[in-house]
Amino acid sequence: MASWLVERLEAAEIDSRATIAAVNDVCSRNHIKVLRAFQDIGVNEYHFQDSTGYGYGDLGRSTLERLFAGIFGGSAALVRPQIVSGTHALALAISALLRPGDILLSVCGRPYDTLATVIGLGPRVAGSLKEWGIEYAEVPLDAGGRPDLAKISEAVTRWHPRVCLIQRSRGYTLRPSLGIEEIARIIDTIKGAYRESVCLVDNCYGELVEDREPGEVGADLVVGSLIKNPGGGLAPGGGYIVGREELLEEVAARLTAPGLGGELGAFTEKRLYYQGLYLAPLVVREALTGAVVAAAFFRELGFKVDPLPGERRRDIVQCIILEKKEALLAFCRGLQRGCPVEADTVPEPAPLPGYEDQVIMAGGSFIQGSSIEISADGPLRPPYAVFFQGGLAYPYTRVALLMAAQEMLDTGLIQEKRR
Repeated sequence: MASWLVERLEAAEIDSRATIAAVNDVCSRNHIKVLRAFQDIGVNEYHFQDSTGYGYGDLGRSTLERLFAGIFGGSAALVRPQIVSGTHALALAISALLRPGDILLSVCGRPYDTLATVIGLGPRVAGSLKEWGIEYAEVPLDAGGRPDLAKISEAVTRWHPRVCLIQRSRGYTLRPSLGIEEIARIIDTIKGAYRESVCLVDNCYGELVEDREPGEVGADLVVGSLIKNPGGGLAPGGGYIVGREELLEEVAARLTAPGLGGELGAFTEKRLYYQGLYLAPLVVREALTGAVVAAAFFRELGFKVDPLPGERRRDIVQCIILEKKEALLAFCRGLQRGCPVEADTVPEPAPLPGYEDQVIMAGGSFIQGSSIEISADGPLRPPYAVFFQGGLAYPYTRVALLMAAQEMLDTGLIQEKRR
């Protein structure tokens, strides 16, 4: 390892102290919030027992769902291992609420690739919303990459959409992620134009980054993945949907069958879901610390980064704009060598279901695809940005960042820089 890279990382850590202190402050408040929820509901050892078959009368499942509802600002929740990803949770919620002729309005521009496939915006796929006669419209972002409130109001007034989709994180774009205050303004704008629209927030990567959640500022439904922030690196899979009880009943009917709803669904390894949620504020803190230092470190190495090192964090994703395909490949291959699992694997770009471009993904995680552990990925298209997220513990993250930088140094993609 080049000694000057270690020096530059140490300098980035020093420069990031104030931002990390702010992250720690939010984490402390979220710890208290989560602890109180566990205590108020009365979580007990028997809630961790497995259920089998139909899963009737699973008290541990219903109690876990009450926990999620309370922490994420809803009156009810579905928290299920049968939901396989964040995209699945979104598709489930959207398809449960929309009927042929209804309109889905994306108020933050084009959704990320896999959800665009669900909607039917690309090549035909079986079962898309388009095939079911559901209409789609979107409000483009403004020149600064932010939601345009005036145009949102105009679109909602004109179309009266049944569901308005608010995507908190950036996906594979360079637009800024949304904070809670901005989400609140968007929801107020939508409800002011047409109160009956359902405000659905894709909360992936944003959970517990701030001390309020979208459900606490008026979102009707909030959706996410359990192998990201709220699973705390322990949940082995699954997704959650939190929101208004009457809407959750519709979603539960789509998850199982009409008339069956949320009363069914066997659930094993519940202890990991409870413990993961309990640890989630700490794990999110560690991921954010890694993101802040990554921003400062790679900016000093000469790359554009978004967010900037001192900016307020709205999700755990750190974008580093590498400008060259070779740099994107080198970053991912170096980071892979700093992972605890499959460190000897060499990431290669490949087509992935739901994505328009080939994507390279790095991440050796204990749970397949767990973005909260440590990962980096990006599509092979200009400006060849890598999207870095996760890190269960910052000391491990710093090793991975150094390995990524060393690989880029070894391939001539960065030059020695000393203070």
